[in-house]
Amino acid sequence: MQEYSMFQKLPIRSQVETLSKNGIILAQRRHKQWLITLYSLGNAYVELWAGKEVEVIGMFHSSAKPMEVLEPYIDKIDVDDLIN
Repeated sequence: MQEYSMFQKLPIRSQVETLSKNGIILAQRRHKQWLITLYSLGNAYVELWAGKEVEVIGMFHSSAKPMEVLEPYIDKIDVDDLIN
């Protein structure tokens, strides 16, 4: 995976392309008008916020605690899939 800072510097289209090619979808949730998809990308978690006419990418810093990142998705994640 690209380094954190390199990924952040990519144009949004390239970030989305990198996510679709190299990211693993972990879960999705809705918040107001947004569809939020949580990806695992290398050793990082990345959220793609998709609205009607815009997409926003947020990347969690490597020091973020996994349980804090996953908490909003916990009822959407099938833990059996992760274990098996």
